[in-house]
Amino acid sequence: MKSKICLIRHGITEGNKRKLYYGHSDIDLAPEGVEELKAQAASGMYPDGDSADFYTTDLKRTQQTLKLIYGEREFTPMASLKEINFGDFEMKTYQELKDLEEYQEWLRNPKDDTLAPPNGESLREFYERIVAGFEDLRSRHALKELKMRHKDDEALSIVVCHGGTISAVMQDIFPGEKDNFYQWIPDPGHGYILTLEDGKVTAADPF
Repeated sequence: MKSKICLIRHGITEGNKRKLYYGHSDIDLAPEGVEELKAQAASGMYPDGDSADFYTTDLKRTQQTLKLIYGEREFTPMASLKEINFGDFEMKTYQELKDLEEYQEWLRNPKDDTLAPPNGESLREFYERIVAGFEDLRSRHALKELKMRHKDDEALSIVVCHGGTISAVMQDIFPGEKDNFYQWIPDPGHGYILTLEDGKVTAADPF
């Protein structure tokens, strides 16, 4: 049996525009993000959601993105798929942080995935949380597959989440296919459609 999971990154925020470290901070979409998502939705680049199950994180920017693309829909919030927590670095720029020793130490050790910002998450903690969260999603999607097995339609789950979240999921599914974690991050409003066969991801189509 074939089915699909669609991963969509939320639209542009002021955090993107100002190059802030923000992950758990609950900020809105920027006006540019709203307009861009409307245009992208009008272009027909997203899968039809009439029979889909919808998921977002428990943050405004993902829920606003879902509404702009698909209108008013019932959805399940999954806090386990939130972006990384930058702790004390949240909502700050490089210029605001560059003179802090703890920030410089964090920058000096990019390969140490156990090093976390003060009161934040390390890359390892983030990665483990996302992998576990996606496994939970896969279990929910499997129930959707069971419901759809006698219908003339593929099971589809649509997840509006974050760039880092999507990157962690993709790296876990396709280890070694990209040089680093960050190369998987899609542009705002874009993402990947995963094709599953018998519960295993067999393809990923970017959009």
